[in-house]
Amino acid sequence: MMNKALFLVGLILAASGLVSPPIALLGGLVYGLLLAHPFHLESKRLAKFLLQASVVGLGFGMNLHQVVHAGRSGFMYTSISITTVMLLGLGLGYLIRVGQKSSFLIAAGTAICGGSAIAAVGPIADASEEEMAVSLGAVFILNSVALFLFPLIGFALHMTQSQFGLWSALAIHDTSSVVGATARYGPTALAIGTTVKLARALWIVPLSIVTAVSLKSKARIQWPWFILLFCLAALFNTIAPVFNPEFSLLSRLGRIGLTVTLFLIGTGLNRQTLRKVGLRPLLQGLTLWIIVGSATLALILFNWIHL
Repeated sequence: MMNKALFLVGLILAASGLVSPPIALLGGLVYGLLLAHPFHLESKRLAKFLLQASVVGLGFGMNLHQVVHAGRSGFMYTSISITTVMLLGLGLGYLIRVGQKSSFLIAAGTAICGGSAIAAVGPIADASEEEMAVSLGAVFILNSVALFLFPLIGFALHMTQSQFGLWSALAIHDTSSVVGATARYGPTALAIGTTVKLARALWIVPLSIVTAVSLKSKARIQWPWFILLFCLAALFNTIAPVFNPEFSLLSRLGRIGLTVTLFLIGTGLNRQTLRKVGLRPLLQGLTLWIIVGSATLALILFNWIHL
């Protein structure tokens, strides 16, 4: 009974707009690690829906011209980095002796968009529930660290909002953590980070197709329709300024929805998940993440990649 009450209190606080996304995630993590989750499956489903709905809501606060520019500029960096990260991730998995499917899923999650990519290609690769849990757990642990660590590094290095938004989109796994980190950094960082990350998420489709063809799988490919809705929301905000007050409200609801999402995601990490992940998959994910984060940071700071 106490577990349910504390969960509902945390949920209400996250939805109140009084706490920031990192604090909501931290509260969820503390809850998940210390208490038994009374609504584990329901929370997981709600988090997936809320993330997509929140991204669409954030679109109402963005200008389509900025979205198109960021998406077009980030396309080249994304295509190169995804290919490089996939090859590097599979190589690291082989060297560290991580299971083949877990290694592939961790590489895909790092290369594209974390849990969404793993959830999309896992069934196509015929991954077991344990392999999915291990891969999702490894990526999620690193996502949680990134949400707190990236803004601190950005402020310490005096990165511009454009630089930080691009770096977050290229180096943080999940869309939720990208939005959480960039929202803390500033509105320009949020717009760039969200747009480039969503452009990156579109690569779930070709990766799913390649995986299905390679493995001769007949599993259904999941299409990220919410990204199209995000672009439509930005279009409406651009061509119908008369509705700016209403669009601003929807954008604020998107941010609140994201905060609730991060709380729910945090509650999903428990001690059992940590035990399942083990050292080798976490080492693969951590090594790959450090390489990607450091390399993209250096390239951005030296102005070798920019929007």
